[in-house]
Amino acid sequence: FKNWGIKMYTGRILSAGMNDDGKPFVAYRVSSRSFPNRKCLKYDDRAAVVPIEGFEKDIYKNAYISYNSIKIVDDKIVVSNGSQTDVIADKIGVGMNMRDALAYSLLTMDYEKDDYNTPRIAAAVTSTDKEDEYECYIGIVNDNKILVEKVPYGEAAFISTYGSQVPDKVDFEAKTSEGAAKYIFDEGTFANYEKPVTSCAAIFDGEWTIDVYNP
Repeated sequence: FKNWGIKMYTGRILSAGMNDDGKPFVAYRVSSRSFPNRKCLKYDDRAAVVPIEGFEKDIYKNAYISYNSIKIVDDKIVVSNGSQTDVIADKIGVGMNMRDALAYSLLTMDYEKDDYNTPRIAAAVTSTDKEDEYECYIGIVNDNKILVEKVPYGEAAFISTYGSQVPDKVDFEAKTSEGAAKYIFDEGTFANYEKPVTSCAAIFDGEWTIDVYNP
């Protein structure tokens, strides 16, 4: 849509697919009105969303605010807005294909039982730019549907918890994991959405590199 200077609140956002350089990537942003005191931490094989110092007790107010948001598993990577990240990664790790791992995990975990019935969103991407081996799926479960959709080779899409709730095509211009974390935070299409808190991303260029952005 055209940006007339009015920003929308769309909740948590994730994007996945291939960037403008044809590199597989995933990116995730926390946008929050209720629990803004959070940051992303990066590790070798994952990124986690946690409360910042002094706000650790927020997890007792809402159990959904801390989780692994990105996780590398074998030659694939998973991104989501909740604890389903680990469940999807575990299913992929025991041999389930990405589409079924997303569908199974979203179906069994269901939407978050908070005040907003917040949808669970997730994506998984393979670590190759070879068209015959590449796959990317984005999924969502809310209080009236479950959807897992394939993102075509060479393209990227994004989905949000309170937005259109279907994967929307997007140009993802960032070329590095560091740039990708910043890009989903407040650049390109993502500049149209308000209340960004923290973000993380990973790009595959021979290996997965994870980075975070904490303003």
